Amino acid sequence: MDTYGYPELGWIDAEMTELQRQSLRRRLVDRRGPQGTDIVLGDRRVVNFGSNDYLNLAADPRLAHAAIEAARREGVGSGASPLICGHSQSHADLERALAEFEGTEAALVFPSGFAANLGTIAALVGPGDVVLADRKCHASLLDGCRLSRADVRVFPHNDVGNLDALLGKTARARRHLVVTDSLFSMDGDLAPLPDLVDLCGQHGAMLLVDEAHATGVFGEQGRGVAEHAGVEGRVSVRIGTMSKALGCAGGFVAGSQLLIDWLVNRARPYVFSTAMPAPVAAAARTALDIVRAEPEPRRRLLDQAESLRRRLADRGWKVGGSVSQIIPVVVGDAARAVALATRLLEQGLFVPAVRPPTVPRGEACLRISLTAGHDEATIERLLAALGG
Repeated sequence: MDTYGYPELGWIDAEMTELQRQSLRRRLVDRRGPQGTDIVLGDRRVVNFGSNDYLNLAADPRLAHAAIEAARREGVGSGASPLICGHSQSHADLERALAEFEGTEAALVFPSGFAANLGTIAALVGPGDVVLADRKCHASLLDGCRLSRADVRVFPHNDVGNLDALLGKTARARRHLVVTDSLFSMDGDLAPLPDLVDLCGQHGAMLLVDEAHATGVFGEQGRGVAEHAGVEGRVSVRIGTMSKALGCAGGFVAGSQLLIDWLVNRARPYVFSTAMPAPVAAAARTALDIVRAEPEPRRRLLDQAESLRRRLADRGWKVGGSVSQIIPVVVGDAARAVALATRLLEQGLFVPAVRPPTVPRGEACLRISLTAGHDEATIERLLAALGG
């Protein structure tokens, strides 16, 4: 491999060869045109089952219009961190709208969901504390746990009994924080939030729930799994993102005013990052309005997902414990997952192969992401291509 005059990077060549051998090497492919149910990847037009644009809003002209108007008023770049002079009127409007949407005292916007998770966890716990995370938490949550310098304990996926035992064993710690996704991004299953809030109440632990893949999709008002499960008021810290069902970018934390004030002062990715562009904040504000005013797309999406899971299972495919718009077709071996994804791509269907380290070894899968833009004819085409 050509190291462009940096021989000290020569070790990368052998590592990349090994990734290739294990069918784990990734490559960038350019997308041309807008995000949507039909996209152009490289030089091929395909049906898109790979995005997290669950409500099909990423290319909605109403969001584009809001972004354009905000760019005219406030420019594009934020120019500074929010605590200096980067917090625009669009950011303030979005945070008020998020707090109203979530039914909380306040909300805080971060440049990304990853930054929100990193910053919030490290602001809440540190040396002398214990943070307990579900094994299948998103990488941003697990990285936030490690960066906090707290004592990190990982419990088996959705194993409330094991978590209870760990909380008991670490009872002398200064503070406890339990961390989980609400909707797990690869398996498509839900955290047992009612059990978790009960357990955290018994042990005096804080509970942080990342609603990234559930915001806009689950709950009568689209607030996520905590609303769906009826436990919103018992979750200490709720985190979400604008980059999935809301079709934009950025993360947010919703909670008490006390929590938000603390994060403004102690969440390093917030304090030391340039604020997200104001046009993105304005577009996200419009997306919230759409979610509140138009419940039918999320209801239809979950109905379609239930139907697709059933039909896949009837054909002999393993779909795990999915109960959502995220449907893994579990094949186990990474090479087999790549081969299956390649075969589908040749038929004009983009369904990404998910491999380690995104999922544990032996759990490679095709990750089907349904969106409100997929119609029945498109779903039938996918089923026919998969066979079974």
